[in-house]
This record gives sequence, C-alpha cells and structure tokens, in this order.
Amino acid sequence: MPSLVTRFHLLIFGVTIAMVGVIVAHVPASFAFPAHWRGSTADILWPRDRAIAAAPLLQIAMMAAFFLLGRALTKNHFAKTQHILDPVLTVTLATAAACQLSLVFLAIGSDLDFFRLTAFGLAAILAIFAVVIFEAERHSYAGLRMPWRIGSDRAWVLVHRLTGIISGAAAVTLAWLAWADPGPAVLVASMTASLLAIPVVAALTSLLSRRL
Repeated sequence: MPSLVTRFHLLIFGVTIAMVGVIVAHVPASFAFPAHWRGSTADILWPRDRAIAAAPLLQIAMMAAFFLLGRALTKNHFAKTQHILDPVLTVTLATAAACQLSLVFLAIGSDLDFFRLTAFGLAAILAIFAVVIFEAERHSYAGLRMPWRIGSDRAWVLVHRLTGIISGAAAVTLAWLAWADPGPAVLVASMTASLLAIPVVAALTSLLSRRL
C-alpha cells in the first residue's frame, strides 16, 4: 500500500537535519537562543542542543504518526483522504523546518526574524484554508476527509463551519502574535497549537455530529 510519508517529506526532514549539522558545527555548545522577550531583554533562553532537537523530533513523530495512519486506513479511505492528509503533513514538516532555519538566523546574528515570517506565512495559509473549508459545498470530492462518514447535511455543514471558524481564529491569533513579537517560544507554541487544534476540533466535531 502507498505511504502517506513521501520522498518529499523525507527531503524536508533531511534539510532540517542538515541545518542541525550547520548549527552544531558553527555554534558553541554553550550558546543559548533567546526564546522570550520582556521589553528589549530576553528573559527566557533555549540551550543550543535542546533548541535544535525540537524540530527534528517533531518531524519524526509526525511522520511516524502519518505512516501508521496510512497503514491503518483501508485502500478506499486512503484514496479518499490522501489529497487532504498529504498537504497537512507537508505544511507541518515545512513549518518545523522553517523554525529550524530561524534558529540558524539567530545563531549567525541576523536581523531577519524568520520566526515571525514563518508565523505570518502560516497565518496566511490558515486564513485561506478557513475561507475554503467554511464555504465548501458537500459532494464526493470536497471538504474534510474522515475515516468515518458524516451522515446528515446538517452535520456536514456544522463540522465545516466550526472548522473554518477555528482556522480563522488561529490565523488571526498567529498574525497578531507575529506582529506583537512576544518571542520565538510563544510563536512556536502558538504555531504548534494551531496545527494540532484544527484537526482535533474537526475530528471531535465530526464524531459528535454523527448523532445529528
């Protein structure tokens, strides 16, 4: 059976590992990345090794989860959900890789805050997704794809409208945080929460709505 984890996903992971190597080779082990700002002073610091391990570990966990999910799906469900799950995994891995690139910029003392750019970019993607999923009309190839069937038209609309609202709220929150610049730690936590909250809300709502 085809896997949800493709060569492109492995390429993103490989690029992230390469950036880990660059930081290890050129940044002292005693270096600490600023993680949170209070005024113009960094009041929370990330030790180098802990900071650079976060993105690869998240990517490994996501690829393992999607690999197992792909194995658990039937051939029919896999075919119906692949076009949704593939970009979800791609966006998640790319966001983690962008955060790793942000650490490279911090390590070399660049003035370009790539954490904020990543948050703005993810906010834009989620805003587009929110509009598309909120306005989606029900037919065989549109909308969210779940391993279980969403029975009634009323339940289908409820799931998609709520998912769209949550996605829009996440987009606005990320954009505001990127503008306010609370520090990389808050931005990373917010991006992670956004990427996790949307599928969890969609799945729980779709399960509960089966009773409608």
